[in-house]
Amino acid sequence: MELGDIDRVAVLGAGNMGHGIAEVVALAGYDVRMRDIEEDIVEEGYDQMAWSLEKLAEKGLVDEDPETVLARVETTVDLREAVADADLVIEVAPEQMSIKKEVFAEVDDYAPEDAILASNTSSLSITEIASATDRPGQVVGTHFFNPPVKMDLVEVIYGAETTDETAELAYAFVEAIDKTPIYVRKDVNGFVVNSVLGPFGDEAAWMVSEGEATVEQADAAMVHRKGYPMGPFELSDLTGIDIGYHVRKEAGKPIPPIVQEKVDAGDLGQKTGRGYYEYEDGEGTTYEPGDGEGFDTLRVEARMINEAAKLVGNDVATAEAIDTGMRLGGGYPEGPCRRADKYGLDTVLEKLRSLHDATGEERYEPADYLVDLVESGKTGEDAGAGFYDYGGGDERDYQFLNADLDDRGVLAVELDRPERLNALSRDLMDEIVHVLDTADLDEVRCVTFEGAGDRAFCAGADIGGFGGLAPTDAMDVTEVFATVAAFPRPTLAKIDGFCLGGGHELALACDLRIATEGSEFGFPEITLGLIPGGGGTQRAMRMLSECRAKELVFRGNRIGADRAEEWGLINRAVPAEEFDACVDEFVTDIVEGPPIALEVAKSVMDEGADATLDAGLKLESQGFGLLTSTEDMKEGTTAFAEKRDPEFEGR
Repeated sequence: MELGDIDRVAVLGAGNMGHGIAEVVALAGYDVRMRDIEEDIVEEGYDQMAWSLEKLAEKGLVDEDPETVLARVETTVDLREAVADADLVIEVAPEQMSIKKEVFAEVDDYAPEDAILASNTSSLSITEIASATDRPGQVVGTHFFNPPVKMDLVEVIYGAETTDETAELAYAFVEAIDKTPIYVRKDVNGFVVNSVLGPFGDEAAWMVSEGEATVEQADAAMVHRKGYPMGPFELSDLTGIDIGYHVRKEAGKPIPPIVQEKVDAGDLGQKTGRGYYEYEDGEGTTYEPGDGEGFDTLRVEARMINEAAKLVGNDVATAEAIDTGMRLGGGYPEGPCRRADKYGLDTVLEKLRSLHDATGEERYEPADYLVDLVESGKTGEDAGAGFYDYGGGDERDYQFLNADLDDRGVLAVELDRPERLNALSRDLMDEIVHVLDTADLDEVRCVTFEGAGDRAFCAGADIGGFGGLAPTDAMDVTEVFATVAAFPRPTLAKIDGFCLGGGHELALACDLRIATEGSEFGFPEITLGLIPGGGGTQRAMRMLSECRAKELVFRGNRIGADRAEEWGLINRAVPAEEFDACVDEFVTDIVEGPPIALEVAKSVMDEGADATLDAGLKLESQGFGLLTSTEDMKEGTTAFAEKRDPEFEGR
């Protein structure tokens, strides 16, 4: 079977995850049968799906009307009917092995013999689930994250007998429904995300249980000092303290006393009105930014990094897959492998060994792979290699952007942090600088910038990614904008969605800007007690009238694309359906134009903008004189005389 052979998908479950997965699959154009054991459950799931589609349509996030999408969804309570002609079955039954195996045994009897059988389990063994069938090679894990419509990640998990063909087909299907898959190549407890996430809450709970920290101190430190989206106790209250408790029990791990106390008391978090914080009579989380001082954040992160090292060393997942999983599935500002390389793997190993020597606890036992890296001198960024290779030269594996040079000479740069609305982290900005600094100017005619996903070009700077940044260091974050502005080839920002703060400054650093009509622009920094720090105050003053530039900066409000075009912030505001064609017109004119003349024109105009008129005219005259001796000028004049299109070669 190939991806093109998948036409009909059966989703077995109509609860929150089930109807969410069915919605995602239907949005991608597939026919879906959604099944559950009771008609009321199926109807409720269908109604929730319809409500969700209406909300997406109201926000302009779907290309089709809800009725068209819903027309691809059938519902049933009959299992045989649900899977009878399915090419792919996705099971979303309760997280109990006995139930999973019962469902898979029945599905094995009813589904076509070449159908792929997938489980959405978040922790149970794919190998054991597959043992209930006569086709274990065709059984695979596809772990979606909640809510499926919003969360981009899907873990594709091998069972012991899952064939490469099955896993690759599942991986391709996940991509086809516009989600990001990562391979989990061995059937380990917790897979990737939950394996690495486990110590985040577990170690903090031990530290509080042992009187070394408070709940507020731990949460404040991990959020405000290290940039995590939630603190470990805040997260546990949200997901349910009992969930983590049962995962630890299932894995045979010791339970921190504070966790046991909460479970025994029935204080399980937000769903019971009380957990580590009060939610019925209290205001929920009570930690403040300054509460995290003195908390040993490395103790928590070292265990997470160690867990990642175990996964890499045991060939369960690559460092790239782990970091992608933690960014998309956990909302982390960066993955644990990349962060470890920054800290220095020797520093992480030293922390683990000191904890192990002091306590003898198994949870601090360093992973063999981590030890091997350190002993071989691969200790991270400063050493040139760690989890990743940081060797010199032009070759580099980008984690937060995609760069592609086509045969026309268009270098397309895509900011790839959709889970953070493509917000600019220090790593992303460093990668943009590297792309441009190492670009082959003999090959590149034009550079385009765009954002991944369907919500944002770039929604600003990732505040969480700058945790602990000293004021003097903050003054250096403008390098990326200066590099973009000074790049000798024309640059164009393709703006679809939010273009705010640092993202707005990135767009202004480009030479040209084209946006969809639904895009929004602004400098919200003032609402954070800041000002635009990437050239926004200066470029806006030079591009706009003084009053309009100051309105954008002082008020911090957003403006739409139509107003941005009227004010002169962008070149065009076009309907979404005309966006690609408009961009292509601009790009075609540039790549077919004379490279040297375009470079000179950009230099003369940029430098002249800050000079007196007389000085600017002299720059223009010098540039004009230089161009009269080029082969491109001769080709241009000859083509004009011969009434044909010129073919410029940049000579």
